[in-house]
Amino acid sequence: RVRYLRDLQYLNINLPRFFHIPPDTKILYYTLFLSTPSENLMSQASIEKYEALSDFFKKFYIPSYVLSPEAEAVAVPSTPPESPILVFINSKSGGQLGGELILTYRSLLNDKQVFDLNVETPDKVLQRIYLNLERLKHDALACKIKEKLKIIVAGGDGTASWLLGVVCDLELSNPPPIATIPLGTGNNLPFAFGWGKKNPGTDTSSAESFLAQVIKAKEMKIDNWHVLMRMKSPRKGSGDSIELPPSLHAFRRASPSDQANMEGYHTFRGGFWNYFSLGMDAQTSYEFHSQRKLHPENFKNQLVNQSRYLKLACKQGWFCASLLHPFSHNIAQLAQVKICDKSGQWNDLHIPQSIRSIVCLNLPSFSGGLNPWGAPNPKKQYDRSLTLPFVDDGLIEIVGFRNAWHGLVLLAPKGHGTRLAQANRIRFEFKKEISHHGQVNMLTTENCMSKSMYESSPKVRFSDDGTEDEPLVANCDEEFRKFGAADTFKIPSDV
Repeated sequence: RVRYLRDLQYLNINLPRFFHIPPDTKILYYTLFLSTPSENLMSQASIEKYEALSDFFKKFYIPSYVLSPEAEAVAVPSTPPESPILVFINSKSGGQLGGELILTYRSLLNDKQVFDLNVETPDKVLQRIYLNLERLKHDALACKIKEKLKIIVAGGDGTASWLLGVVCDLELSNPPPIATIPLGTGNNLPFAFGWGKKNPGTDTSSAESFLAQVIKAKEMKIDNWHVLMRMKSPRKGSGDSIELPPSLHAFRRASPSDQANMEGYHTFRGGFWNYFSLGMDAQTSYEFHSQRKLHPENFKNQLVNQSRYLKLACKQGWFCASLLHPFSHNIAQLAQVKICDKSGQWNDLHIPQSIRSIVCLNLPSFSGGLNPWGAPNPKKQYDRSLTLPFVDDGLIEIVGFRNAWHGLVLLAPKGHGTRLAQANRIRFEFKKEISHHGQVNMLTTENCMSKSMYESSPKVRFSDDGTEDEPLVANCDEEFRKFGAADTFKIPSDV
């Protein structure tokens, strides 16, 4: 049952009596590892699988011993992989596509580097792997893999936000950048960074095409927004219960020692990456989420899901909002809104009386690829201190809509909603507050819609009649800056 040799060395050892060798005998020996026959077969299968992989897929392969302390160093590449990846897939996303995608990637890579999010949560996976990488800090191959590591997440916007939130909250010393495979309904996160918005194929060629983009992808930071929400405590015996928004990553009740707690209120903390909306869009989204939760079997096709969303908007009367929704339910009547700039100065935000929905945007993609902020012309940029919607400038774009017809303006060239402001914080008097919370690296393709404030600024010029010409984007000479979060991910003392 001897498996393989690890070291060659001289030792003084005490052997059992049945070896008939006197104690303290100095011998030359190989370090031996014992295994069951089934483990031996698994190791052999791993070696055969790795050797059968094409050179292309070997660029992404991570050996098992890097992923788990229990695994042994078999099927180890002679050189570090060019683009090692961890693949997280929501097997329930995209109908049957998520499950099929898991099978495809596990057949092309080490199956231990492909994770089903319905079996194991990403925080546990990443903590285990990074703890193991710390154990292997003197292993040259493991160090190179840690340095080049990337994450692929396949799912909807909720799944992608979950992964981004985990990577941000763990505060890894060398956080891996993230690429997203669109498996949801809107797919705003994948679309904003150039990965498309249609559900992909699940065959080998589709996976190979996606991985080819991952190798060429550049890094770009994305802002993370923190939400602080206070809700009045229900009266005892009233039977009221608190139901939290389902889309906020890591949403949790504040600890008793949290200074944000106030007597008579329940305080919660959370975050988001895509957008935060109130009013018209939020009501439709909530109804869509509720129906999908009750009848998931009816939401297995992207096109069908999008049509259901549109039907809900019609059913709730948002195309006839002025007739079916009372004026008293408009945002200006429901809340006082304040915004804070980067200098820390708070000011009241004027909300037009007709606005029934507010969207706080972090990305230039909303409702399946629409851009509500658009590109303000230079005059508006100067008069109102507005900028293009950068995803890493610590500012959030605040846009208002009157009704669903107003939203359809986004389908027109240069269409946009009512630009209300850009802010570092926004506060709603019904106790919701949003503030900048951090950043995570995203991987972007050449089709990326998102803009970084660290790229060269677009040069806008006017024609003779004073109208705005198409922006001329200068070549970006500065290399994308790599992001490293604070080194606060503590390794347990027993490691």
